Parts: sequence; C-alpha cells; structure tokens
Amino acid sequence: MRFEPARLAVALLGDRLSGAVIRRNRVETFVIDAENPAAALRAELDARGVTARSVALGLARALVTVKPIELPPVVGETREMVRFELERHLPFPADDAPFDFLPLQPEGGPGQPAQAKRVLIAAADRRVVDAALRLAEDAKLRPVSVTVAAHDLLALAQPEGNQRVVWVHRTGDTADLLLAQGGDLVGSRSVPAEDPVALAAEIGRTFTLARWRGCDAVWVSGDDAAALMGPLTVLGVPVTAPAYTSRARRRLAALGEASRGAAELAVAVASGRGVRPLDLIPAAIKPRRLTRPQRASVGILAATLLLSLGTLLVPGFREHRRLNALNAEIARIGPEVRVVERSLRELETRRRLAATVANIGAAAIRPLPVLRELTEVLPNDAWLSMLTLDAKGVELTGQASQASALIPLLENSPRLERAEFASPVTRGRDKEQFRIRAGWEIAPDGAKPGVARPGAADDDDAASVQRPTPGSQRAPGGPTGRRPGAERR
Repeated sequence: MRFEPARLAVALLGDRLSGAVIRRNRVETFVIDAENPAAALRAELDARGVTARSVALGLARALVTVKPIELPPVVGETREMVRFELERHLPFPADDAPFDFLPLQPEGGPGQPAQAKRVLIAAADRRVVDAALRLAEDAKLRPVSVTVAAHDLLALAQPEGNQRVVWVHRTGDTADLLLAQGGDLVGSRSVPAEDPVALAAEIGRTFTLARWRGCDAVWVSGDDAAALMGPLTVLGVPVTAPAYTSRARRRLAALGEASRGAAELAVAVASGRGVRPLDLIPAAIKPRRLTRPQRASVGILAATLLLSLGTLLVPGFREHRRLNALNAEIARIGPEVRVVERSLRELETRRRLAATVANIGAAAIRPLPVLRELTEVLPNDAWLSMLTLDAKGVELTGQASQASALIPLLENSPRLERAEFASPVTRGRDKEQFRIRAGWEIAPDGAKPGVARPGAADDDDAASVQRPTPGSQRAPGGPTGRRPGAERR
C-alpha cells in the first residue's frame, strides 16, 4: 500500500462516477457504475492504495442552474441581494437552495458607470447537493468543495490576455459550453452534441448569454474532439485544442481515449486549488480559504512582519556576532593580560616597599654626626652621663665646671638651636650637674641636621665613630662610669 499524499476528485455524471487521483505528477483515473456507488468508490480507493481523506466533488453541468443576472444599483450586501433575486431565476424552490456567484465585468465603457451590477450565479436543488455530500460521507471522505465539473476545466488552461474563448467539452452525447474572457468564467451551458452543425448553431446562440457578438477562439476537448473541429470552423474563428498549461499536459497525457471526456472532468476537479469558482458546498462544512485579494493582503502583512522582525533582530544579531568576536579575542589575550596584571601587582608591591624603606630612612635619627658635633663643641671638662635624641631635638645630662657656659656653645652649633636648661643646675663637690634640652636647627631646604636625609652618605658616620670626644677621654674617672656616647632612644 502506498502512503504518498494524494488529491482525490469525483465527478458525478448522472448514473456513473468519474474519479481521478493525482500523486504529484502521476494521474490515475477510474469510472464507477454500480448500484451502491459509495461502497464501490471506497473499494476502488482501497484497492489502489489511496490514502486521501478528503475529496473534491464535481456536479454535471445539467444538474446546476448557471446564468448571469442583473442586480439593482443599490447599496447593500451582494450575497443577500442575490438570495433575494434567486426565486425569479430558478426552476426549483429557492428556499435554502445552495448557491454561489461571481461578479461580471460591467458593460459600461471606460469612464462610464454601469447602470446595473451583473453577477453569474450557480444554484442547485438541495437534494442534488445532499446526495453528493452523502456519497462522500458513506465513502468515509471529507468533502472540500462541490462545484460544476466543467467549470474546473479553466484550471487546466491559460488564455492569452483578455481573449474571449468558447470551450466545447464533449462527454458522451452532451457538450458543456464554457464562455471565458481572460481566464474568467462568464457563462456556461449544457447542450446535445450528436449533430456538430446543430452544436455550432448553439454556440452562436450562446453568445447572447454573455452579450458577446463573437469570440476570438473555440477550444474543443473531450470525447472524439477531433470530429467536432471541422464542422465548428463555420463560426469563422480558430478551432483548436485548449491552451493547456505544461502541468496539465503532463497530467492529461496519461489518459486514454476511452471515456476521455469524463476523465478530463475528474482531473480538472482534482487540479483546482484555492477558492474555486461557484462552490456550492454548505457554509457549515466549507473549508476556510483565502481569496486572491486576501492572499495578497496576507502576503503583504507577512512581508511587513518579516521586515519589522528583521529590523528588530538584525541589529541584535550583528551585536551578538560582535560580542562573540570580542569574547573570543578576550579569551585569546586573557592569559597575557593575567601575566601583565600579576607583574603590575608585583611592581606595585615593590614600589610600596621601596617607598616605606625610603620614608623610614628619611625619618631616622642619625646619632653619629651628632656625637661628632658634641665632641667638637663641648669643653674638655664636661662629662655626659646621658644623651637622648628624638625627632624634636637632643637632651644632654652630665657634669661640667660651669654649666651655664654650655648654652652659648650649643647655640653656636650648626645642628642645634634653642638650647636651654631642662631642669635647675645643681652644684656638686667641684662640678655642676646639668640637664640641657636643644632643638634641631632647620636647614634652608627644610631638612633637620640630626635627621637622616635620603641619599646621604654614611661615610661621615663611620668616620665620626673613630674620633674621640672629650667625654670619652675622661670616661674612666667619670662619676657615672658611662661613656659620653651612650644614648637612649
């Protein structure tokens, strides 16, 4: 069993059914003539492995009333106006009769408004349409359309420009006459086809249906079409085969000559797409289809939405691509960046350490130059028992023959200033005990002589250690037994 998607159509032609199955470009046709056509149709489909669940139904032209009518030039819903006018044009009760219509071109010339609106109506007895729907239901198929089978022939051909064409399609002893202008249906009739001469006369009378004075071409198809072409040349226009499309030619090429007219009708019904002209299927089960203007509107709307989405998404897509490129570049140079950052951190740590060392060296008090200065300034009879140095100055504690003479000596020192007694002078047996406080003298560059300066050499400190001070020469006999160079921080 084949499960290829298939399109199924059945044409109800009186006491027989003509079916067509289209699988892509392969066409299969069959004819059913049985007392129980629904069961025979289901059996035929099962035997052929047809998996279609829907069917397009085509009615014989003789079962449907098709005629152009005029509507009064009033404002209103066209369908309701047609429904109101149906009773005057149908040979059966118009109440609840399935119908459809097509607008016709106005008769007024360019710039001349038409006095009445003309439409082409198609209506059938409710019992005819119900019988077709019941056939599909009994065959377990879902109907998608109920049209006049001959009207669907227009889906197989493409006339040139606004050409007026009479299409004669023969099925057995009956000929369906289609009047089309520029591919649009204008009218149709069903007439006997036994006598070709009488058929030519019927075609001439059919012109009045569309209010034509003549036509541009006559197309002939169906059973024994070649036999009709010669007699129809009396109409004075080209009589040829229909201008089938390339797809229609491929589909019709597989048909045989037996029952060709009925098979062509079934293929035409199966080939119809979209909104079919004059569809009589009830509105309750009619599939939702878009008309050509609606499809154009939907296409424009879809294009607008796509452009809007593109306008919104394209910049974001570009930014996304740019961010991805940046992330890839960041990932590539990430290790190098981390190495540089680590080097910068190490350099900053070393810089802070060097600054700390420099600050410590700049704020440190260097005692050796001070000791050397005191050794040169103090007299030989002065003894120092304690020497204290801090950031503010120096404090001397010791003995001297005349303590008051030490103040001028310290004031004259280039390192000290503001020398004064920190406590009263006391008199011993032969010496005066003193405690003198002096501040550091500020140099013009802001540096203190007793405080180390960055970059200062330490050679003088080393040299000053080797020069003896007066106090150091008398240290053994001193009252305290401490060397003058002793200090307390």
